[in-house]
Order: sequence, then structure tokens, then C-alpha cells
Amino acid sequence: MSDFPSSKLERGTIIAKTGIKVGKNYAQRYLKNKISGKQDDDAGKFHSDNAKEVFKEFTKLRGTALKIAQGMSMDQGFLPEEFAEVMSQAQYSVPPINKALVRSIIKRELESYPEQLFAKFESEAFAAASIGQVHKAVLKDGRKVAIKIQYPNVRETIGSDLAMGKTIAKRFIKKGSDIDPYFDEIKNTLLLETDYKHEGQQIDLFNERFSGLNIVIPEWVQEFSSDKVLCMTFLEGRHLGGFLKEDPSQEQRNHFGQLLWDFFHEQIKGNDYIHADTHPGNFLFTKDGKLGVVDFGCVKKFPTEFFSDYLQLLPTHLSEDEEKIRQLFEKLEVLKPNSKHGDKDQEYFEFARNYGMLFAKPYKESVFDFGDPEYDKMIRHFTKEAPMSNEPRGNKHFIYTTKVHVGLYNILIKLKAQVNTSKSKKVLSDVLGDESLFS
Repeated sequence: MSDFPSSKLERGTIIAKTGIKVGKNYAQRYLKNKISGKQDDDAGKFHSDNAKEVFKEFTKLRGTALKIAQGMSMDQGFLPEEFAEVMSQAQYSVPPINKALVRSIIKRELESYPEQLFAKFESEAFAAASIGQVHKAVLKDGRKVAIKIQYPNVRETIGSDLAMGKTIAKRFIKKGSDIDPYFDEIKNTLLLETDYKHEGQQIDLFNERFSGLNIVIPEWVQEFSSDKVLCMTFLEGRHLGGFLKEDPSQEQRNHFGQLLWDFFHEQIKGNDYIHADTHPGNFLFTKDGKLGVVDFGCVKKFPTEFFSDYLQLLPTHLSEDEEKIRQLFEKLEVLKPNSKHGDKDQEYFEFARNYGMLFAKPYKESVFDFGDPEYDKMIRHFTKEAPMSNEPRGNKHFIYTTKVHVGLYNILIKLKAQVNTSKSKKVLSDVLGDESLFS
């Protein structure tokens, strides 16, 4: 088997073996606890060891598999905390590819070797994630840059990986359910993520939109970029994990939490592109107190009608108008039409309404404390208590709005930030055209 398996058979074999091995481990543990009548004392280590096994095998596959790992790392309670913590490595700490391969990719894409193109090029990657890894370099004009290099075969394996995933999903989904729109949405987004010229254009767009705020975005250096190599100016800063290791003060936590909260809300103005990959690996906390935003591969411009309905979820939950909430859920395909006539839909309605209330809770306060352990506990409780369904629920665009929203709250909870909501309320009132929304 090659270092970068690209065939459906090779990749399917790795996934199957990993699933069987980890599944066997959990089955044996379940039986052991069942027979003994008590829980084992080393559950944390057990979950961590199994996560490491999954991560090790997914690292061989990279691409779509590591995107799944990233999603696992943003879990808010469904997975054991130790499992999610290991998966967080997929955000920026994947083992890098070898130096010779890096050199050959640059030669193929930019027609010269790195030592010919740059005044300095560090052959050791300083960050590596699901689709590519990043190297520090210095241009001949003196500018410090980051060079993102796409792993081999990533784009070519997206279709086969998702086809495999769809085949597995169909075993559990209700017969006749149409899951194609969801997989098509993921496929189209992943294909865009592997187009580094498109990402460069998004960097330019976000620079234009957010320059002047306390937001720092790299500049795209098109001359040294291609479809699979992206050159951008280098941003100094530390990720969430590094920042928290410094034992920051509550004031520092609040400062960066506020920047994240406001950046999220500023993006919804004008129904423009939104940074839809809200995980810690894509944000930097700079020493001069600014928020660095990196990795613009996953950006979304949602259809106007869907996005308007999605934003309307907030005022309907704040007003606690159950009839309007139900109507909106039906419009957004969370519930079936005439959903009152079915126990399963009623169960789903109650869960979705209560979960929505929980996410609307910060907007009820002038300053909301994401460090409140009870709030974290409630989110984890609702995630674990989610009703199981063997049919798809919700518009396909929920895949990425949820990723943005849940990702934001996840980071703020880890920051334990206290966030002032007044500015965000004004933004939402303007966007929704309702000045009385928060009065």
C-alpha cells in the first residue's frame, strides 16, 4: 500500500480495518462492564487510545478522512471528551509529508525549486492539517510568507471517499430517503477547498471587507501560487491551545472572545461570503491583541431565502412563539409538513426548539458568560439526548451554518469568555429589518 493511498480499494480497506478494530474494542469493553456490573476506572485512557488509533489511520488517508476527524474534534457532547481532544490534532497538527515530496510539488506547480523562488524556505512544515501543510518562507523582496502545499491525490479521492460514505450511510437511512443533496453539498465544498486559486481570491475578498477592524487577514501573493500551492503573507500569533497554555487573564479571554463574536456577526451583513470553517486551527491570537483569521478554503455564500429563514430562527426562539417556530422548522425541512401529526416529529420538534432556545440564550443578556459551566453542561446534555432518526433532517445548507455556529460557541466556551452582545444585536436587528427585536 502506498504512502498516499488513492484507490477506492486501498482507502476502503484502511477505513474498514479501523472501524472493525475500534468497534471490537468498544464491544469488548461494553461486555466487560456488563458482566462485572461496574464501569472501568480508566475510561478516559480507553477513549483516548481508541481515538489515537483512528487518528493514526485517518492520517494515512488525509483529505476527506481528516475532515471527518476535524468534525469530531468540534463535538459538543456526543463523543467522549478524550476522543474529541485527540481528534483536535486534525486541525493543525497532522504529521507532515517528507521534504523531498514538498520540493517536487513546488517544482511541478511553480516551475522552479523553492531555493530558486525564495530567499529562504523552511523545509520543515510548521502546520499540517487535512488538505495541506504550511511552510515558512521569505520572498526576495523581504516579505515573510506562508506557503501552503496541498497533499498529493487529495482532490482525486474526494469523490470515491464520499461515494464510500454514502454507501455506508444508506445502510442506516430510511429506504427512499434522498441523501444525495447532502453529499453533493459536501463534495462541491471540498472540491472548492482544494482549489487554492479560489482560496486566494477569498483572501482578497475578506481583506477588503474587514480591513480597518481588529481583524488581521493575510495577503494573497498570486505570483507564487497555483491550484495546489498557496502563498500568503505570514501572520504571527498563537492558536487557542497555545493561548490558553499562557494562563491568560479574564480580560484577555474576554477581549479575544469579543473579537470572535463580533467577526461572526459582521459577516452576516449583506448576505455575503461567510468563513464556514470555525475551528481553533483557523484563528490566531496575536500579541498586539488582534484576531488573525486564516484558511479561506471553506467559505460559503448561502441562498438568500435559506439564510433569511435561518436568521429568523433567533427572533422566533426569543419570542418563544411555538407556532412560528414550528412553521419555520417545516420551511427549513427540520420537520415534515403538518408535523403536529406524529409522535416522532413532535419529539424532534421539542428537541430542536429547546436546542434553539439554548443557542439563543446569549442574546437575552447584555453580557453573556460562556465560561458558565452550567451552560456547557446544558449543551452537552442536549447533544447526547438528541433523538435518533433514520432519515435526513434539515436543509442541506445546515451542514455549514451549524458548523459555523457550533464551532463559534465551542471556541468561546473553551475561552471561558464573557461577551458583550449589544453590537451583535444591532447587526441582527438591521439585517432582519426589525428594530424592536431586542427591545
